[in-house]
This record gives sequence, structure tokens and C-alpha cells, in this order.
Amino acid sequence: MVEGEMADAEHAISAGELSITASVTDGIHVLAAAGEIDHQTGDILAHALEVSGATRPRVVVDLGHVTFMDSSGINILITAHNTLTEAGGWLRLAQPRPAVRRVLYLVGIDAVIDCHETLTQALTA
Repeated sequence: MVEGEMADAEHAISAGELSITASVTDGIHVLAAAGEIDHQTGDILAHALEVSGATRPRVVVDLGHVTFMDSSGINILITAHNTLTEAGGWLRLAQPRPAVRRVLYLVGIDAVIDCHETLTQALTA
């Protein structure tokens, strides 16, 4: 979250090796993920990315504390991107660590989903 801004709502979800803290900043859903995103934990990310009922849903996934992501995570992000785009919204990724950034760039996610070095950049882009 940008320093000095208050979240409208915040709650944490965790499963196994992945935890997600969800908040809303200036109408943007921010999901701060920590741990590993793989076939065992991917459902928790997919569930957190469901922004039902929101008009033009805008979501930033903060990957700053994600240590590992496999193809399950990539598929979840692509599905969420498509769903949010169809609803008139968007998905952005923020501050992926080097190992996760490498996976994102190897599969070309950065050409499909906006990836930003910092959370502030993702929120204000």
C-alpha cells in the first residue's frame, strides 16, 4: 500500500505455503501474496482474484514476497487477466522477486499483463 493511504478493507487468506492479504486502495483491489504459488496453493490465489459484482474491477497482485511460482500460477494470472479485462477492468503485477520475474518474462506474461517494479507504480500507472 502506498505510504499515507488507508485501505478501505483488509483481510488475510492463507493456505499451506501461500498467504494473501487483500485490501482496497483508492478503489483498487490489492492482493499481497507471500510464499509459493503452485498447483497445491493456486486455488487460494484464484479465489482471491475473484472480484464478483465489481464494476470495472481493478486488481494489483503484489508479488514482492512470492518465492516460487509454477505454471499453475501463470495460468491463474492469465485467466484472471482475461476475466477482468472482459469486465472492463484490469490486472497488474507488482514487484516480482528475481526468480518469479524470470518465470514471468520467460513465458511472456509481461507482454500480456502490466508488470511494475513497485507497488506504487502499479497503483498509479
